[in-house]
Amino acid sequence: MSSTATYSDSAADGAVYTLASAEHEEGPTRRVARRNGSVTPFDPSKISIALTKAFLAVEGSTAAGSSRVHNVVEELTDRVVRALTRHGEAGRLLHIEEIQDQVELALMRGGHHKVARAYVLYREERARRRQTEQDATEEKPANLNVQLVNGRLAPLDAARLSAIITEACEGLDGVSAETILSETRRNLYDGITLDEVSLATILASRSLVETEPNYSRASARLLLDKLRREALTFVAKRPEQATQAEMAKRYPAYFRDFIAAGIEAEMIDPELGRFDLQKLGAALKPERDLQFQYLGLQTLYDRYFLHKDGARYELPQAFFMRVAMGLALREINREGRAIEFYELLSSFDFMCSTPTLFNAGTLRPQLSSCFLTTISDDLEGIFKAVKDNALLAKYSGGLGNDWTPVRGLGATIKGTNGKSQGIVPFLKVANDTAIAVNQGGKRKGAVCAYLETWHIDIEEFLDLRKNTGDERRRTHDMNTANWVPDLFMERVEADGDWTLFSPDETPDLHDLYGPEFKEAYEAYEGKAARGEIRVFKTVRAVELWRRMLTMLFETGHPWITFKDPCNLRSPQGHVGVVHSSNLCTEITLNTSKDEVAVCNLGSINLAAHVNEKGIDLAKLARTVSTAMRMLDNVIDINFYTIPEARRSNLRHRPVGLGLMGFQDALHTLRIPYASEAAVEFADRSMEAISFHAISASVELAKERGSYQSFAGSLWSKGVLPIHSIDAVAKARGFDGMDPTATLDWEELRQRVAAYGMRNSNCMAIAPTATISNICGVSQSIEPAYQNLFVKSNMSGDFTVVNAALVRDLKERGLWDAVMVSDLKYYDGSLGQIDRVPGDLKALYATAFEIDASWLVEAASRRQKWIDQAQSLNLYIANPSGRKLDELYRLAWRKGLKTTYYLRSQSATHVEKSTLNRSDGKLNAVAVPQPAFEPQAGKVCAIEDPDCEACQ
Repeated sequence: MSSTATYSDSAADGAVYTLASAEHEEGPTRRVARRNGSVTPFDPSKISIALTKAFLAVEGSTAAGSSRVHNVVEELTDRVVRALTRHGEAGRLLHIEEIQDQVELALMRGGHHKVARAYVLYREERARRRQTEQDATEEKPANLNVQLVNGRLAPLDAARLSAIITEACEGLDGVSAETILSETRRNLYDGITLDEVSLATILASRSLVETEPNYSRASARLLLDKLRREALTFVAKRPEQATQAEMAKRYPAYFRDFIAAGIEAEMIDPELGRFDLQKLGAALKPERDLQFQYLGLQTLYDRYFLHKDGARYELPQAFFMRVAMGLALREINREGRAIEFYELLSSFDFMCSTPTLFNAGTLRPQLSSCFLTTISDDLEGIFKAVKDNALLAKYSGGLGNDWTPVRGLGATIKGTNGKSQGIVPFLKVANDTAIAVNQGGKRKGAVCAYLETWHIDIEEFLDLRKNTGDERRRTHDMNTANWVPDLFMERVEADGDWTLFSPDETPDLHDLYGPEFKEAYEAYEGKAARGEIRVFKTVRAVELWRRMLTMLFETGHPWITFKDPCNLRSPQGHVGVVHSSNLCTEITLNTSKDEVAVCNLGSINLAAHVNEKGIDLAKLARTVSTAMRMLDNVIDINFYTIPEARRSNLRHRPVGLGLMGFQDALHTLRIPYASEAAVEFADRSMEAISFHAISASVELAKERGSYQSFAGSLWSKGVLPIHSIDAVAKARGFDGMDPTATLDWEELRQRVAAYGMRNSNCMAIAPTATISNICGVSQSIEPAYQNLFVKSNMSGDFTVVNAALVRDLKERGLWDAVMVSDLKYYDGSLGQIDRVPGDLKALYATAFEIDASWLVEAASRRQKWIDQAQSLNLYIANPSGRKLDELYRLAWRKGLKTTYYLRSQSATHVEKSTLNRSDGKLNAVAVPQPAFEPQAGKVCAIEDPDCEACQ
């Protein structure tokens, strides 16, 4: 049958009915609500039966008795039931739409796109039929009772239910309160709890997101009602609830009670109680609760809002004010500054990083994002580093470890006259520590190990993430990255030899870069040739390079980062060396035995500073000025878990101002990502951010003084980031970066010389995976992943739809159920949908449709303005050895300091892109394989473009 096959009535009804009434039986309390309002126990075998019927409906009788279908159904069933119970309590009621969503998602993720497409279309047809039948026989629903918190039953307040749903839909185009209410009623039953009523409304609205993005906002507002009931009840210590309209008057009094409740619960710093709470409460803007999309608010609800005994008692505007107060603690006019900070956060113009949002204003204000350490070459130093990792990760810090100084396999241990086992056994310990310390369940503990390419253990290091081999020498949960010197890339380009050493015999290589590194390295090669070095190995540079790319393609690791530009352009080269980056490859700060580098992050919402005419430079300047003050305050307020971090942070005061919403800004400007105009916009937008960030640090220096190690820095010598690109060009012998500038950098350079800088480093572009969800914009500098997809993170699975695309398709009369189905079938891509005009296909091209060289070119334009680096993911739809080689050599030549994940597509995606339009069937094609022959079908180890670390 074709991909547009439909179910027979018997198979279809069975599939929909049994799926709707299925439940994963983790225990006797697991239940599911049927469409007739009854609640039934769960029989997991019904999911298997329904899936089998679905395959039979599409594939016909040939699927009956097939071992392939049996195995596929068994796997899909397990995936569905695990997804249904992953994020909920054991006794939570499962609803029909939730179960059907998971079945549809499992089919799509499993690559069974014909079955999934038919299932989607049939599901829509059944929904229309039910609505028609209901319209014809609409009767007043039977009286239902609701179970209150104290266990007592009371009649369902149908009027309030209708009012809450109506209020949630106000001002949202394309959203129907009647539709949500009708679907909600189907999921109610006698004796339902208040929380289950709230969940029923949310699920009813969520199921419609794929047809109209504004249902995401309606879903968020319905979640707000549940949150308000929890928070008001907690602080009042008696049952309370309120509508959004009522909260406009109640927020100030609630805020005062919230601070008192948080102090009493020993979760909020008592110092916050000494602020003028009446003034701050009056400054809250309740209407900003309405700007959330569902994914953003659910993420805050699950992981950010303060809670006790399972009850969230922090409402959104109280959350933003709590963070603002925590950052204003040491300000002279702290109420005024708190309101200023609150305005920036609550408007989504700027957002602090996750650790700051978690911990500001609490008793343990660990607000910094990233920590970089260098591991000493002795047991005491190694295990101190592992302990430091645990202490830093405990309070939400992301970690980058420099392992290069640790001697390699076969090196002599003088104390015992034995042979070293190399770095791998110790990396295994660090890996397991990261798993054990998961930041209180808020997010996964995470660490990245860095190793220079000349280390004797580099080949074993490349294999750490493989799924084969000795498990004792594998680290499946640790990120890894290559720290690549320019000399290695030169040897690759010249097809020369490359020598691997153990650092105990070549100790100075760790601290050298540029021409000095080359001179020392070649001297050691001479010693090795003369037999004066014991542990070494000579390999062909290009063969090692190919293996690096092979492992990157097969396992997603190690990432490729470049040592020399990180150091040649570092403002702090006079006081140390950059030995690695961090967990997400955007931080480039000095580390040593005595200093653990710390960075304090936050991101500008670029989309909020752009209109159809371009960048609002005046607004951007105001935002950057306030944001830099907030980031600088983090350094003094911060709770430091180890003294080396405190010492480093107070001495150098680095911050990392980044950006998010780049793709949204391009959509506003009607600029395709794959274009010269987008590259130019990347250049100009980053130039503006860089100019105002440096200017803001100068103003802070005038007010508060320069950072301690300013003298001798590049700043003190009049070398700003745009000027430091000359050092890389001189060392390499070629120009890789466009030097064009448009702002008055000479005037700014004179101000830096006159007043100094408050911060050694000002800019770094982090992934913003979570905070961009909170703000409802695209991640960081990422191209659109897909235009319609299901995003998975620690808060659950969320349908994400490109609202800008939907708006454009509506204007052209192209948004309908068939378009939704086609977007699902083509993984959110417009490329294969004939009726979509070419200009929209270009504007809304997804990450895998864009030639990755455009991403590198745009990143190069940004990099010239940034004193640190950027988390740059690279996407390749049909990877080959030649493509990867060209791409990463281009990244090096263009002056990038670091790259992040390489993301490639699976075979099913490639097959679908070869759709034969004459017969509607899929032509089986071989997935192009890299020249260095990785295992067929391997893709990036991280399927969802979501970093749970820095932001």
